[in-house]
Amino acid sequence: MADDDHRGVLVSTEQNAPQGTVAEGFEPVRREFGAVAAAEGGDYAAQLVAYVDGERVVDLWTGPEITADSLTGVFSSTKGAAHLVVALLVQDGTLELDQRVSHYWPEFGVEGKQDITLRDVLSHRAGVVGADAGLLPEELADDRVIAERLASQAPYWRPGTAFGYHALVIGALTGEVVRRVTGRSIQELFEARVRSRHDLDFHLGLPEEHESRFLTTLPMLPTPAQQAELDAEETGPLSLTGIAFNRNHPRMVDLGELPNLRVVRAKGPASFGGVASARGLAGMYAAAISELDGKAPLLKPDTAAAFAQIHSIGYDVVSRAHKAFGLGFQALCDIYPVLGAGAFGHGGAAGSQAFADPRTGLAYGYNRRRFAYPGGPAPENERLIRAVHAAATAAAR
Repeated sequence: MADDDHRGVLVSTEQNAPQGTVAEGFEPVRREFGAVAAAEGGDYAAQLVAYVDGERVVDLWTGPEITADSLTGVFSSTKGAAHLVVALLVQDGTLELDQRVSHYWPEFGVEGKQDITLRDVLSHRAGVVGADAGLLPEELADDRVIAERLASQAPYWRPGTAFGYHALVIGALTGEVVRRVTGRSIQELFEARVRSRHDLDFHLGLPEEHESRFLTTLPMLPTPAQQAELDAEETGPLSLTGIAFNRNHPRMVDLGELPNLRVVRAKGPASFGGVASARGLAGMYAAAISELDGKAPLLKPDTAAAFAQIHSIGYDVVSRAHKAFGLGFQALCDIYPVLGAGAFGHGGAAGSQAFADPRTGLAYGYNRRRFAYPGGPAPENERLIRAVHAAATAAAR
């Protein structure tokens, strides 16, 4: 059941209708979420939460088995949590964006990597997207192991000349820098400085006592036409894409299975291993830019602006598509033009999406259980974000 610590309008609980609450003026979001659920049909199960200026205005869920308190693997939405920690350390003066990684981590400065900066890594320009021999699934779950393997790895392109999505390793690279400087992991700092501060349902390392709330990720169910498109776009295991997604290792599991492995949930690798609810996703971004629970925003406006500023835009040599990245975050205004310049966040492979839009005070979190076609932030996010943004804009008038 939804908690009742915020002003809202009770939503119908009839079968297949969204459950939860919306604030006055946000009823169109409930209707749009219901329309998405009707269009998806089947066993569609999802959560949608939004905040405006630190007030929760949307808190909805729908589908079999799922509740407001359910947790699922959020894949690359984890990167937003990890790099919120990095942003805090830069804000503190503990890390410097233009310092060489090898200054913090001397073993990294080999094989042409000696001049790579923290900024290069955060903007996916380092070229260290994977390991030549790949990694076992249990190795992928451990950021320390990934970092040890990548320290001696030659980059796959001349650093700084191109950018490509460091899908499964960016959090291990930035995490090793964090560990060398602070003596603590990104996971430990996220727990201390972000999650526990606001009691967020977003975990980088899921405690055993919360396992009963976890819903396994269900596989994509593409139509025959969709499967044909996926097959046509398939890349080889030794391509940049294959290496970045660890398909060059013969024992790599399907990407969608990663959060279903207890070792991944337990260790919470900072690139893809987070477990959260939509409340946790949206709440984290609300805490980043707004006063929440009587506490000041985590990020100062200039820090948020610096990390949201586009650093890499255009053709991504790993994804083989147009992408836009800030520092550790995706530049969301490039994906969803309705958002304000400077919106930052990150989506995940199964369909999750989460962000903050400092210009409007909007924080958004969406989570779904079944892996969405074609992978990445689910297509329905566009219509849901438009509905939330329109309601927030109307409420501000």
